[in-house]
Amino acid sequence: MPNLELVDSWRRAGIKNGDCVLLHSSVSRTMHRMRRRLETFSLENLLQSFIDAVGAKGTLLLPLFNFSFCGGTAFDIRSTPSTMGAITEVARNDSRFVRTKHPIYSFAVCGRLASEFALLSNSSALADDGPFGLLRRVDGKIAVLDLDDQNSMTMYHHIEEVTGVDYRYHKSFTGEYIDAMGQRTTQSFELFVWDESRGVCTDVNRAGELLWSEGLYSGSRPGVDSGLRVIESQKMFEVIQQVIRSGRARDFLYSLQPASDSHD
Repeated sequence: MPNLELVDSWRRAGIKNGDCVLLHSSVSRTMHRMRRRLETFSLENLLQSFIDAVGAKGTLLLPLFNFSFCGGTAFDIRSTPSTMGAITEVARNDSRFVRTKHPIYSFAVCGRLASEFALLSNSSALADDGPFGLLRRVDGKIAVLDLDDQNSMTMYHHIEEVTGVDYRYHKSFTGEYIDAMGQRTTQSFELFVWDESRGVCTDVNRAGELLWSEGLYSGSRPGVDSGLRVIESQKMFEVIQQVIRSGRARDFLYSLQPASDSHD
């Protein structure tokens, strides 16, 4: 069975039965490979392979990030789509998954700890009282399929916020929020954004290489074999926090460009 083969690949990369795993993914290469062998292989099949990899006692998270709230569009926890790829939309529409509450950085969560994630009410997207902090507290892992760190590892920004870096700051966004019961309220939420006045921009692939060199990643690099790599979130936190505290953030986490070219 194709799913059993994929489950075995994910587990060889470092996912274990019972794990809590945040999955960032680019699925096109895997889908192409599987559809050459099985025409009916679907995104639902691929999602199920990750659910099977964490097992009945595990937990799977996928990002459902959507930045339209920042531009004044109402957020509806029941229907606002994900902008993080087709498989995340499959998860959002799967009744086994619940959605966390932040209108910008929300997650689809399935499994044993889903209710704990769903109860979080963090105002700041990256704060320690949100999903990234809980992932660390439950010894969760981050799995990345066929993406480099620059295009996947939001955990870096959680570490930056918790550590209190001076090249980012909290920016508040206020808008209409529609909850699971259809109740409409006006609420404010925060992102920890780049300091545009300094021309700061995210540049974390160098940190990714550091994590490889430290032996923290297991599995494969993007485009190689399964393309899945896995890291323990708390171990990543400790290494990157030490990078920041030792004054090496610019060496690994950001670069500077003309302020007019920078973005949040």
